[in-house]
Amino acid sequence: MEPVPDWGTIPRMLRDQAARHPDATVVAGGEARASDARMSMAELLGEATRVARGLMALGVGPGDRVALWGVNDPSWVVHAFGVWCAGAVIVPLSSRAKGLEAAAMIRKAGARVLITGEGAGRTVLADLLPPGTGLLHAVVPAPSRPDPGASPPGPGRLTAPELRERGEEVTPDAAEERALAVRPDDLCEIMSTSGTTGTPKGVMLDHAQVLRGYWDWAEIVTLREDDRYPVIAPFSHGFGLNAGLLACVLRRATMLPIPVFTPDGLMELVSSGRISVLAGPPTLFHRLLDELDRGAWDVSSLRLAICGAAAVPPSLITRLVEQVGVERVINAYGLMEGTVVSMTRAGDPVEVVAATTGRTVPGIEVRIVDDAGKDVPAGERGEILQRGYGVMRGYWDEPERTAEVVDADGWLHTGDVGVLDAAGNLAIVDRKKELYIVNGFNVSPAEVESLLLREGSLAQAAVVGVPDPVSGEAGRAYVVPRPGAEVDAAALMAWAKENMSNYKVPKRIVVVDALPVNANGKIDKLVLRARATREDSEPEKRLS
Repeated sequence: MEPVPDWGTIPRMLRDQAARHPDATVVAGGEARASDARMSMAELLGEATRVARGLMALGVGPGDRVALWGVNDPSWVVHAFGVWCAGAVIVPLSSRAKGLEAAAMIRKAGARVLITGEGAGRTVLADLLPPGTGLLHAVVPAPSRPDPGASPPGPGRLTAPELRERGEEVTPDAAEERALAVRPDDLCEIMSTSGTTGTPKGVMLDHAQVLRGYWDWAEIVTLREDDRYPVIAPFSHGFGLNAGLLACVLRRATMLPIPVFTPDGLMELVSSGRISVLAGPPTLFHRLLDELDRGAWDVSSLRLAICGAAAVPPSLITRLVEQVGVERVINAYGLMEGTVVSMTRAGDPVEVVAATTGRTVPGIEVRIVDDAGKDVPAGERGEILQRGYGVMRGYWDEPERTAEVVDADGWLHTGDVGVLDAAGNLAIVDRKKELYIVNGFNVSPAEVESLLLREGSLAQAAVVGVPDPVSGEAGRAYVVPRPGAEVDAAALMAWAKENMSNYKVPKRIVVVDALPVNANGKIDKLVLRARATREDSEPEKRLS
């Protein structure tokens, strides 16, 4: 593999890219119809420097935290690089977050400046915050239609153009000096964990580890300068920010930020936007194939499908290669606390991509251990431990919680349950805390979900363990039909009984229109468990 260039920091990387490739298009309009809006590498550096000067004028210093809150759009990209060039640390906030949730992360990280973009329905996101966040300044978008009768902004509030105007107070030389003073081991991000097992924590990552991790990721993916890559995952999430926004600048690929993704726009996006790289869960690619079956769409530009999931149906991989013509389907495993851990490689057979997340990336070690912390043989399950450059610097301002997951030898205890095969391929089989026990047998929800998806009529499946008076615990499956498919719970249950060990068969299957997700877009099993509790306390409306 080609080693990461000797940039050391994100500001130096951007300057080198702009000097060598000033005209390379790095950002295009997120919508297929809006692809005329383009930004070159030199323009990105120029705009980011103006933002950095504005932040410096507001008093933002090296290591200060700046929160970014909004949907994926070119403005988010510019402001992110502006924060980094000011020597500050990004604290991304989910565009789905409510005011109280955003305020909690702002206070936790000690952010003094908030930069917001457009919210849903052009909501002014800063207006959603309760008092007492500790912010000194809130940057809001300039209104598209100024209202002469509108009340003036509150103390510390200014528009994005006004931020740039404030930057005139700071000389270009001072901004350049600040950007070049950033060190490789300085923090660049504090990412919020999903919080499904407790209050969200702030994961600290530095410039050097993020640059190396996503340079190597992009190298294995073969992301290149002529690629057009819609970033659907939110920039507030590690994948959207690092494997999307940052990776595109690292490799000079054109990113298309997608502010609000709708399945109906998928085919137009791929076809009219001449998309070559598409990343998302298996459901995204099922939808693409379903739409392709219904109409004559041009998907000949699509060459890479990146599918981060514990299991990918083999039939999906085969159809993407044979029907769509993609060169590769890639599976990978990473986590907020550990960046990139493992990836499948070119030439891997379908069964490896379908059932595993490939081998560890360079510089990362993985062990599989039992409850006593001892390594288990190949083929046996246990907790995944990870060590190497990608392990987080810790949880922000929470050394005790950091020590609970990163031991004295530097091993990150991921909480994920996995299996290593003899070739070193890592399969993710569950979360340690999500296993439930049926008549003395450990049941993996992820395994049951993967089996249910093989039936063919489902787009998604989520399984949780619930108390049961006979077996101790039992599985409850919440399933979403594929577009155009009808799912009969009783028929699906019969299929499960024919194709699964009896203790793995869910005791009840519930058909739903959609599964709840948390702020980071992951299926929220806390909400599903709460729903199961309500269902068990009320007369059943549907029997399976």
